[in-house]
Amino acid sequence: MNILPGIKIVDLALSAGNNLILADTHIGYEEALNKQGVLVPRFQFKEIIQRLEKIIKNKKFDKIIINGDIKHEFGTISEQEWRHTLRLLDFLKQHCSEIVLIKGNHDTILGPIANKRDVKVVDYYIINNGKNKYSKNPLKKIKDKKNILVVHGDKIDDKILKIINKNKIKTIIIGHEHPAVMLKEGPRHELYKAFLKGKWKKYDLIVQPSFNLVTEGTDIMKEKLLSPFLQQDLRNFEAYIVADKVYGFGKLRNL
Repeated sequence: MNILPGIKIVDLALSAGNNLILADTHIGYEEALNKQGVLVPRFQFKEIIQRLEKIIKNKKFDKIIINGDIKHEFGTISEQEWRHTLRLLDFLKQHCSEIVLIKGNHDTILGPIANKRDVKVVDYYIINNGKNKYSKNPLKKIKDKKNILVVHGDKIDDKILKIINKNKIKTIIIGHEHPAVMLKEGPRHELYKAFLKGKWKKYDLIVQPSFNLVTEGTDIMKEKLLSPFLQQDLRNFEAYIVADKVYGFGKLRNL
């Protein structure tokens, strides 16, 4: 399903040109819960690979972009994170020419893992009509029009604003929020992962659901939202719910 011209929802991921974008896998989440005394089985990695196999099929992408929080722990790298993150990168490398890791707020210690597989960690990524550009230098100008900025979405600082202003950005894609929508049918209530589409200032904004399969995410109709991009009235945002397929549910004000 197309969410914007040239950008398509493919299950829990987005495709833009020959690029695949996913966000917030939070590898190691089960181990973190186990350490807190929450007994959950460690099934997520197997299910992530199975889901990605259905999304990717036999396609070869130019880039696979992980939009932040590939791992879960803030200040360390757990045993599960070492093992499963490396295996995830090995799997993705079979299906693209290059992997790009965008730094999320959970990725404070990501370098040692990325270096093991010679994968770049960047602050943001810019896509334009099949061309891919990324840089840690917010002052570097990119002259192409109608660029897509892929950024985690946990902050809007001076660097992000300079990137947006100097690079003719049209669309911003963020993760971080893990949006989900509660649907009601009689006494039954069920939470579904969802994409959101709306505006931030004059820019088109897409919010990706998490690829963390242990939890559905944040009920955007009830819970406090974290991303500064979403500190606004969301009633005119549109929701695209991911279930057996992708369903366009219209504007949040009508849900």
